Amino acid sequence: MKKVLIIQTAFLGDVVLATALVEKLYAAYPGAQLDFLLRKGNEGLLKGHPLLRQVLIWNKLEGKYKSLWKLLRQVRSEKYDVVINVQRYGATGMLTAFSGAKQTFGFDKNPFSRFFTRRYTHNMENGSHEVERNQLLISSITQGPATRPKLYPTAQDYEKVQPLKTVPFITIAPTSVWFTKQYPAEKWVDLLNSLPANYKVYLLGSPADKVHAQEIITRAQHPNMENLCGQLNLLQSTALMRDAILNYVNDSGPMHLATSVNAPTCAVYCSTVPRFGYGPLADFAKIVEKEEPLYCRPCGLHGYKACPEGHFKCAHDIRNEQLLHVLELAEAAQL
Repeated sequence: MKKVLIIQTAFLGDVVLATALVEKLYAAYPGAQLDFLLRKGNEGLLKGHPLLRQVLIWNKLEGKYKSLWKLLRQVRSEKYDVVINVQRYGATGMLTAFSGAKQTFGFDKNPFSRFFTRRYTHNMENGSHEVERNQLLISSITQGPATRPKLYPTAQDYEKVQPLKTVPFITIAPTSVWFTKQYPAEKWVDLLNSLPANYKVYLLGSPADKVHAQEIITRAQHPNMENLCGQLNLLQSTALMRDAILNYVNDSGPMHLATSVNAPTCAVYCSTVPRFGYGPLADFAKIVEKEEPLYCRPCGLHGYKACPEGHFKCAHDIRNEQLLHVLELAEAAQL
């Protein structure tokens, strides 16, 4: 096997989780050329990745189908031995089916899966993690347990954030694409007001998160906070998270960034639940969620723009003490 393409054009976190396939394939076939296809906007995750030959980008802004046909021509010209499609949607299924690859692997939920060489069931009911479900796709060509996702911040990325690491610090990534997966601003304020004053606290996110993060900082009383939203790229944020005392995240992309460098993680789950199989995988990773059952939780796989029931108890009923307890455990683990 000489040339392999992995396809994952979904959200940031999905791309991070799919990097576990890169690790497993490189270990099994160190001489193979590994390529990765993702959607425009996520390519920064794989910049300078030492195990990848190239990153292909699906730029939907060019027109979804125009860019897809352009991409198909590029894929076919590469003459891949294997194409692995992690997604379950028709567009990438078509790309896989007509890639011209000798072997094509994907999930049976994909509308084009009948044309794949091998197809597998994506089972979210058996307690497996998404990393394990993804690695079913390469079970015929690799052996052994699933590997962890991994990103590779460059030396320049670490150099960029080194001045931020002069004192013990905590990071908080307070936002999510989905409102019901996002711990409320006032709850983050409560946490900030309770954190020890000797810790520097950095709020992380994209440029679009800057205003939300600043609102949190303005309302909080912690003496040492800084809004870094929009100031660091994805790999720089990851490089910073690696050396934090603890990283507070939602069930969202930054949780997977922390996993990718084995950074200590406290994942706050609101409307979603860990049994979906997308939880943190770092050596020190704790999940905080509402302690008592709630009739409406989970309300969906991805979350909603607003609480369907109007009360958002899955978030508001999480106690601040739960988050602080995880910090105590993280401190003890580092002694």
